[in-house]
Amino acid sequence: MAAVRATPANPIPGLSVADTDSADQRAIPPELGPNSLAVLSGPTFLYSNACGEVPTGSIGGLVHLDTRLISGWSLTVNGGELLLLRAETIDHYSAQYVLTNPELPGLPPNTLGLRRLRYVGDGFHERVELVSFRLEPVRVKLRLAVAADFADLFEVKSRVRDRSAEITRHHAADGSELCFSYQRGDFSAQTRVCSATPADRIEGDDLIWELELGPREEWKVDLHVPLPPGMGVVEPVRGDIADVIHGRADDPLRRWLEDRAVLRSDNAALERTMRQSRNDLAALRLDLEVKGQRILLPGAGLPWFLAVFGRDTLITAYQTLVAGPALAKGTLLALARLQGETCDDFTDEEPGKILHEVRSGELTRSGEKPFGPYYGSADATQLWLILLSEYWRWTGDDETVRHLRDNALAALRWIDDYGDRDGDGYVEYGTRSPEGLGNQCWRDSPDGVCFADGRIPVLPLATCDLQGYTYDAKLRLAELFDGPLDNPTLARRLRDEANTLYERFNHDFWIEERGGYYAVGLDGDKNRVDSKTSNMGHLLWSGIVPPERADAVVRQLMSPDMFSGWGIRTLSREERLYNALGYHLGTVWPHDNSIAALGLARYGYRAESNRISLAMIEAADQFGYRLPEALSGFDRERLLFAVPFPTACSPQAWAAGTPLALIRAMLGVNPVNGRLVLDPDVPEELGRITAERVRAFGQHWELEAVGRSGHVRLQPS
Repeated sequence: MAAVRATPANPIPGLSVADTDSADQRAIPPELGPNSLAVLSGPTFLYSNACGEVPTGSIGGLVHLDTRLISGWSLTVNGGELLLLRAETIDHYSAQYVLTNPELPGLPPNTLGLRRLRYVGDGFHERVELVSFRLEPVRVKLRLAVAADFADLFEVKSRVRDRSAEITRHHAADGSELCFSYQRGDFSAQTRVCSATPADRIEGDDLIWELELGPREEWKVDLHVPLPPGMGVVEPVRGDIADVIHGRADDPLRRWLEDRAVLRSDNAALERTMRQSRNDLAALRLDLEVKGQRILLPGAGLPWFLAVFGRDTLITAYQTLVAGPALAKGTLLALARLQGETCDDFTDEEPGKILHEVRSGELTRSGEKPFGPYYGSADATQLWLILLSEYWRWTGDDETVRHLRDNALAALRWIDDYGDRDGDGYVEYGTRSPEGLGNQCWRDSPDGVCFADGRIPVLPLATCDLQGYTYDAKLRLAELFDGPLDNPTLARRLRDEANTLYERFNHDFWIEERGGYYAVGLDGDKNRVDSKTSNMGHLLWSGIVPPERADAVVRQLMSPDMFSGWGIRTLSREERLYNALGYHLGTVWPHDNSIAALGLARYGYRAESNRISLAMIEAADQFGYRLPEALSGFDRERLLFAVPFPTACSPQAWAAGTPLALIRAMLGVNPVNGRLVLDPDVPEELGRITAERVRAFGQHWELEAVGRSGHVRLQPS
C-alpha cells in the first residue's frame, strides 16, 4: 500500500484533523449579527452585538492578550431586553449605544431613554445612563448579567473548553464588585467588574439595581474592568467616560498622528479612505519594548490577529513607509529580536528565520499550541530583508542597518541553508509541527495552492512568490553591502545568485499554454502547479518578470476571469476550485491588489495600475471608507455593489495600508539619492492629490500631483 504523502491539506499524514483542533472554525459574526461593533486598543478588544450585548456562548467578549476576560455582558430592564435606536463607534477605542424599552411589565414602550458609553483604555469602561419620560414615578429593575470563561482566543474561534470547575468567585458583599479568578498550572487570570454605584444585590454573577425614577429623573452607573499589563499594550486613553467620548480627554493617539503624513484630494472618497486608514493603523498599533527602546508596530487585524505577526506586519510596514518610518523601524527591530536561533520541530523554528506569529494565551503558555512564537512562514524572512532595504532607502539610516547586520546575515543563511530544503536553489516549505500550517506562503489556507484541475499538491512546495521575494531580497541586500554594510565581495556574490535565480525561475515556472503565465508553484515532485493566481502580481512587484513577458502577465491579471471589477481575484474563474467566497480561491484581497498595483507601475503599466487603485477606492466608499481584509470575487457588473468576504477581519492592517500603497503607485514617488522624486499618473477621477508631512531622510516633504505633472518640495521644520 502506497504511503500517504504530505499535502497542505494534510501536512502530517496519520494525524487526524480532530487532533489539530483546526476544524469547526466559527464565522464572524454568527450570534452577534451583521451590525456587530468592536472597540479596541492594541491587543485588547471588546466585541458585542449592535445593542452592546455579549451573549454567552458567542464569539463576543472582552479579550486581552489572547484571553477572554468577559464572555457574557447582558443588560436587561424589568426582565426584558432593550431596543436599539442607534449605535456607532466614536473612535476605535470608544462607542455609544442609544436604546429604549419595548413594552414590559410596568413599563409602556419608549418610557426610558438609555445610553451606554464605553471605551477600552486603562481597562474596559462602561457608563449606563437612564432617564425616565414617564409622567409619574416608575420602578425599574436594572440587571447586568456577567460571565467570564477565560477562554483562549484560539478556542473562541472554534470550541471552548469548560473551565467552570477551575473558576472561583469572590464577589463583594456590598455589591461594588464581581471578581472571577482562574488558575490552571502556571497560568492564571482574573476578571474584576467594579461598580462605582454599588448594586442593591448580587444574584449569582448578576449585578441588580432597584430604582425608582421620577419624571425626567436621570440615573447612571460607571463600570470598570481593570486590565493587566503585558506585551503590546499601548499607552491608553484615560479619563471620565463622557470626556473620552467627546474628545476632551488626553489622547496619546493624537500625539502619535501629529508626525504622520496628511493627504488631501479633490476626490472626497479618497481623502476619507486615507483618513480611515490612518485611524485604523493607529487602532492596530502594538507597543513593545526592545532592549530598553519603546517601539510601535501594527498588529494584523481584529478580532483574531491582534498580535505580533511576521508577513502581515512586514507588508503593512512596507505599504505605510510613505506616511513615515516609525512602524517600519519598529517592525524591523521587534522581529529581529525574535529571530529564530535553533531548530524546533514543534514551532517550525530555524536559525535566522523570521517568525510567523506570537501569542500569549493559555494554550500557548502551557505548550499546547506552538505560538510562543511560531515560525511557520516561508516568506517573512525575505520580506524582512526587503523592508530593511526599503527603510534605508527612505531614511538613509545607516546606524540602524548596521545594528541589524548580524540579523540580515542570519536571514540570508536561512534562505540558503534552511529555506532551500533540497538544494535546488528554490525556497520551499513543509511543516514539521503537528500544529503547523500546511501552506506557509501568504495563501496559507489548506487549499490556497492548488492545481488547475483542483488537486492539492504534495509538499514541500516552492511557490512563485517566495522566489520573487528571494530574488528581490538578494538584490536589495547587495545594495546594502555595497553601502552601509561595506562588503562589496558579498554584494557581487548576491547579485550573481539573484541573476541565476532569475534565469532558472523563468525557465521552470513559465507555462506557455493558455496565453502564457507563471505557475503558482512547484510541488514536491517539481511539477508545475498550473493554476492562474494573483501571485503573478507579486512577481511584477519583485522584478523577476522579464520585460518581454510582462504583457502576457498583465493580460492575465486584468482579464475578466481574474479581474472582478473590484480587483484581481486570488484564483482565476477558469480553475476548478474557483469560489467567489473561497478564502484564497477567488476572493479579492486589497493588500494583494496593492502589491499588484505597485508591480504594474514598476513595469510601466500605469493605466492598469490605476484601474486597480480606482476600484479599491470605490470599494472602500461602500464600506464606510474602510477596506475589509477581503472582498468576495463576484463580478461587479452583475452584482453592482461590492460584497465582503463573510469572515473578513475589519479593521485589518494590510487592508488599512493598501490606500497608502495605491497613492505611492499613482504618484510614482520614490526615494533617490537623498531626496524624493515623483513620476505621477493620477487618474482624472481623483483630480489633484497633495500630501504634506511626508517624512524621508529626517525631513518633511510636500508632494503635489495632478494627471502626469507634479512637484516635490521640502517643508520647513
